[in-house]
Amino acid sequence: MQIVAITGGIASGKTLVLNLFMKLGAYGIDCDVLSREVVMPCSNVWWKVVNTFGKGILKNDLTIDRKKLRDIVFHDSTKRKELEGLIHPAVIKMCRDRIEAIRKIEPDPLVAIDIPLLMEIGLQNEFDTVIVVYLDEETQIRRVMAREKVTGEDAKKLIGLQMPLSEKVKFADSVINNGGTIAETEEQVLAAFSSLSRNKKEYNLISGRR
Repeated sequence: MQIVAITGGIASGKTLVLNLFMKLGAYGIDCDVLSREVVMPCSNVWWKVVNTFGKGILKNDLTIDRKKLRDIVFHDSTKRKELEGLIHPAVIKMCRDRIEAIRKIEPDPLVAIDIPLLMEIGLQNEFDTVIVVYLDEETQIRRVMAREKVTGEDAKKLIGLQMPLSEKVKFADSVINNGGTIAETEEQVLAAFSSLSRNKKEYNLISGRR
């Protein structure tokens, strides 16, 4: 098994890269999706979040209104860390459970995991390969504004909640620049996937593992 972390910043294109890896044949795990699953109504984490932040964060179907919750923690680092303390352990456990499930059904898989806060929570050393999806700050601000429907100032604040991409690339085994066209990103992902697949085969040949 070879486990690859795909990380980057908000709106940098991590999901695009993960989807391209899966299209090429890798198993994929999206930690942002898991973060939604762990707070499904009436789950243990859901109750903890509701008890901490109040019923005002709920929609009428009992799902958590992510925008309301984000607005609460956006300007309060203490509350943001409290929320992360509730959600991150559950996401990490669910991610590890998914990895074990893949291990049981596939003898020698390539697993790509989209994990946005990889360096921030100090898990980069748990992966065989770390890929950082990079784009310049100006492009990132523009994409955050478009995706989140926020001003340029708020986009900068959202970006500032995470480690700068310029710092994240220092931890990378590979960097994919997503500042250009989708076709250009696809070409880089294909090259990365081919290199990982080739290295995996060489590793198996040396180790005798299949």
